[in-house]
Amino acid sequence: MKRAHRNLKAWQQAMELVTAIYTATSSFPTQEKFGLSSQLQRAAVSVPANIAEGFARNGTRELLHFLSISAGSLSELDTLIELAARLGYLNNAEELNGKVDEVSGLLMGLSASIKRRAAL
Repeated sequence: MKRAHRNLKAWQQAMELVTAIYTATSSFPTQEKFGLSSQLQRAAVSVPANIAEGFARNGTRELLHFLSISAGSLSELDTLIELAARLGYLNNAEELNGKVDEVSGLLMGLSASIKRRAAL
């Protein structure tokens, strides 16, 4: 099995973001276990999972589609982080937002590079 996605900085940083989200949500109130905490975790996991799935697919268009899904999940995550911060559940929202921004930049750069190489 080829695992090219593991060499990507975007995937590596997205995995670090997932870990940071799981750590942050571990202190959420119990009533949020199946609510906001779960939504944050699912959105975060979606980012590296879609990068990996895209790189396992055949074709540039499919890859770009999955990278786009990853970018959408990052936007969702950004909104959920903001909500959790407004509710007082996060004390490291700035740090998490920095990680989201970093992964977003890496994803945009990766997508642009793939488009240039494919002349799309």
